[in-house]
Amino acid sequence: MYYSTYPKSGILSVGIRREDKNIWERRSPLTPADVKRLIEETGTNVFIQPSKNRIYNDLSYEKAGALVSEDLGVADIILGIKEVPISKIIPDKTYAMFSHTHKVDYELIRDPITKKRLVMFGKYAGYAGMIDGVHGLGQKMLAMGYNSPFIHVGMSHVYPSLDSIKNHLKLVGKLIEENGVPKDFGPVVFTITGSGNVSQGVKEVFECLPHEYIEPKDLESFVKNYDGSFKYLNKVYGVKVNAKDYAYRKSDGAFDYNEYKSNPELYSSNFHEKIAPFTTLLVHGIFWNDKYPKLLTKKQLKKIKQDPKNKYRLITISDISCDIEGSIEFTNKASIIDKPFFYYDSIKDHHHQDKEGVQIMSIDNLPTELPDESSFNFSKLLYPTVLEMVKNNFENEILKNSIITESKKLKSEHSHLYDMLKKIKEDASKIVVIDNSLKKVLLAGSGMVTGPFIKYLEDQGNIEVSIASNNRKEAEDLSSNFKYTKVYDLDANNLESVDRLVSDNDIVVSMLPAPLHPIFAKSAIRHRKNMVTASYISYEMKSLDESAKNNGVTILNEIGLDPGIDHCSAMKIIDNIKDRGGKVKSFISWCGGLPAAENGNNPLGYKFSWSPRGVLTAGLNPAKFLLNKEMIEIKGDDLLERNFKNVPLFKGFSFEGLANRDSLSYIDVYGLNFKDLDSMLRGTLRFKGYSELMNGFSKLGFLDLKPLSENNGSTSFKDGSDFTNYVLGVRYNDYSSVTDAVSKKLGLSKDNRITSLITKSLKSFGLIGDTKDYQSYELTGPTVLDVFGQILQKNLYYTPTERDMVVLNHEFIAEFSSNEYELHSSSLVTYGTLGNSKKKGETAMARTVGIPAAIATKIILEKPTIAKGVIRPTIKEFYLPIMNRLDHLHMNDSIRFVEKVDKYESFGSAKYASIVSKIQ
Repeated sequence: MYYSTYPKSGILSVGIRREDKNIWERRSPLTPADVKRLIEETGTNVFIQPSKNRIYNDLSYEKAGALVSEDLGVADIILGIKEVPISKIIPDKTYAMFSHTHKVDYELIRDPITKKRLVMFGKYAGYAGMIDGVHGLGQKMLAMGYNSPFIHVGMSHVYPSLDSIKNHLKLVGKLIEENGVPKDFGPVVFTITGSGNVSQGVKEVFECLPHEYIEPKDLESFVKNYDGSFKYLNKVYGVKVNAKDYAYRKSDGAFDYNEYKSNPELYSSNFHEKIAPFTTLLVHGIFWNDKYPKLLTKKQLKKIKQDPKNKYRLITISDISCDIEGSIEFTNKASIIDKPFFYYDSIKDHHHQDKEGVQIMSIDNLPTELPDESSFNFSKLLYPTVLEMVKNNFENEILKNSIITESKKLKSEHSHLYDMLKKIKEDASKIVVIDNSLKKVLLAGSGMVTGPFIKYLEDQGNIEVSIASNNRKEAEDLSSNFKYTKVYDLDANNLESVDRLVSDNDIVVSMLPAPLHPIFAKSAIRHRKNMVTASYISYEMKSLDESAKNNGVTILNEIGLDPGIDHCSAMKIIDNIKDRGGKVKSFISWCGGLPAAENGNNPLGYKFSWSPRGVLTAGLNPAKFLLNKEMIEIKGDDLLERNFKNVPLFKGFSFEGLANRDSLSYIDVYGLNFKDLDSMLRGTLRFKGYSELMNGFSKLGFLDLKPLSENNGSTSFKDGSDFTNYVLGVRYNDYSSVTDAVSKKLGLSKDNRITSLITKSLKSFGLIGDTKDYQSYELTGPTVLDVFGQILQKNLYYTPTERDMVVLNHEFIAEFSSNEYELHSSSLVTYGTLGNSKKKGETAMARTVGIPAAIATKIILEKPTIAKGVIRPTIKEFYLPIMNRLDHLHMNDSIRFVEKVDKYESFGSAKYASIVSKIQ
């Protein structure tokens, strides 16, 4: 409880919050019946915020005498189930909530004499946890290829009441009695840990099935004596396990309960030997802190699963306690009701969402799956305390003991929390915030890369994405693929509208053209919202750094593919080299988004999976890099002509390369030393022939960026023929006339290979009017380059049966003081997915831009203390978790780097083996 001593006498009024921590929170601290009783007994006013998902509707509270009010500022005491977001706290109010801070202020509402807890949800967590565990068991058995009666059990929340669950389980029990459980799994053993409220709820549900209890000491022999007969299969077996059954004193193997409670560090656990290998479903509900031995570690589970005899044992765990990396060490997160299960492969030490490994359910708000019964019980238990609060009797001993803060500061008995807060601030990098509250993400843009972005976040659960776009149809089509999305019209020039969108969300992600990012960044800073973009940091964005820091705002840029995970993979290697006392002598990086080899059969060897304007302008940017100690600068007009003709990264691909902007600017970004470097180059990959042809288009004027009209507006061309005539300055659009124009402009003969290649390409793009490939469509754009981009995009697009690929390759030469040299490589090659006649596949480009941006978004949502300002993912608190989460993606979303290190005795031998000596 959080008590305000703001002077107030007499009867106090009550407000009941609308729960907003996550979409599943439907409980209420007081039922309509208890609200009515409270009003009748005290004459108080009860105000209730309207809610469409609360288990009791607004009308039921109105009938009870409550006043429905959005504004709870009129109430003296505000009640809620879950904690109140800081932004929604009203000053000078007394707040009472059932917040999960029990590791700090463990269960304060107690009888002052018996110390017995007076208000709890534990039994309902037990009910729901057991039901969900049985549901998961049925799914896991099915995934292993076995039908079972358990497949007919749903999640707790699908049933209208606890009674209906119990009745349904009894029907499932009849199927077990008649048909048995799968023979290979027999006997099916449910191990139930603990003896408190949670385990009582678990046992009550378990006993709805045909069952028999086995003593823990008899479990091993019982399972080993299983002979496959039906008498073992027509029921389930329960084992009630407490600390005395697995904990033993390290010194002599004995057990003393009082000593175990006071000095748990003297004890170890043999649960992994006596209980776990003979269990089918583990339902875990024991209190634990880090002084106690773990019930089951990763290493212990691995040993169990390495034994072939245990294939059908310990397949599912319902971890009701949900102590992250605690009693069950491999419970590494709280799962959510939408996605209740995840899996841990102990052999590979890998968590994932597939069906391999041990299934784990670790929902941390289980009682909300039974909102009616849990609210009814909670309200009944809380009512006496609320009554004393309304009577303004805060001297009541139960109330006094339950108050944590008073008059804007911690009470003296809780002042030790200040020390904990100080430690958190001093070592914020080690703090992981486990927060299952609903988070709201504003996604500005609905283009090519946004699908994988939304998909990743939706898979995380409790995240709602609002898509703001100036193309409503595109946004609605995108939204239709997902469950928790909303669509809003976007006018980036309407600052009031932008502010409203930004302020209504927890974080802003801009997938708009880079010039629009500052509009959203400024709004994000005003409203103290964090922001993510995949674009390079522009001068205007960089100028917002100080303002962002002063307002405690993170604006993370350059988190896509390139820039993005190229930074992350590079920094992982660079920091590893530096941490071992080495220095980087050479860094060469190549990246490209290309068609899969079988789909690149067109003049450019290229197809568009992202902005055509971005692709074309990339070939016009000036470049600067260091190669073999020589500083090389290339003007934008010369970039395509001065390409690297051969970049032999992989034998199966024929690559060329273009230098990518100012490589030297990344020397400081990556923390390198210019004096140490022999080579520093970042480049873009294309299939051979691309630069030669694109250079020809450039010289002909097809990449001209001068405005077509005086006011920078768009200019229209009636068709491709009209556009070609404009660019080449010809009157006639026949093949011969165009060939003549190309020949003259390039200063080449008509039969020259380049002349022929360009003319044939223009023909294939439908830009020469007397060919069968001629396409007639209206074209419009502010520059020739923009119109040409439209034409290329209309011709060089991916059909549903084609796929793209992304290639990223880093190579480093490192020098160490012992005159040893290392050649490091980090490579990523990933492909898009094939679609069908109804739906396009997902491009590798969209995935490698969208998913890293989504991962970064999730990290920022999880860790509010993360670095502030306008930054890149080149710091450990970003690049390490990003790389780790990329490694753990589902195989369908694979973005995985392959790293290799070779050692050499000299820099020359390392350089000779590197790409530096091979590029031309």
